[in-house]
Amino acid sequence: MPRRISTVQHREPEARNDDAPDAVDVHVGARVRLRRTLLGLSQAALGEALGLTFQQIQKYERGANRISASRLWTMAEVLDVPVSFFFDDMPGNLLQARGHPGATSADAPGASADDSVMAKRETLELVRAYYRIANPKVRRQTYDLFKALGNMSGEDGAEA
Repeated sequence: MPRRISTVQHREPEARNDDAPDAVDVHVGARVRLRRTLLGLSQAALGEALGLTFQQIQKYERGANRISASRLWTMAEVLDVPVSFFFDDMPGNLLQARGHPGATSADAPGASADDSVMAKRETLELVRAYYRIANPKVRRQTYDLFKALGNMSGEDGAEA
């Protein structure tokens, strides 16, 4: 009888503090918060759409509670994103620690300094306002203006 070769990598369980949330749960929770905020939903509104309390949404967003596969699927439908959205921009060092071949810390787009900028309310409100501009030409001109202003402030080292 031919031998079956398993493609699953077996690894030793990681030593970690049982009180600390798993890094993957924290990342997925942050992506839930990002999408919820971009849509302008409160935790209570998302909870109502899912049949949960806002406290449960808070726990999911902090990574304190894990989100089951079926709940993640429902969240993806409510937030109008593919399930893969919640795993996008997974830090390369986390992927590497999980044994994903070829993943390096350099592959970590989510591990950059820009990560904290994307989590700021100001950034999310700016993105929402930008997408409320109905006229595509005006929206493009606004984009070009912001890009030019950003390049100007980078030239002289001054920050707003």
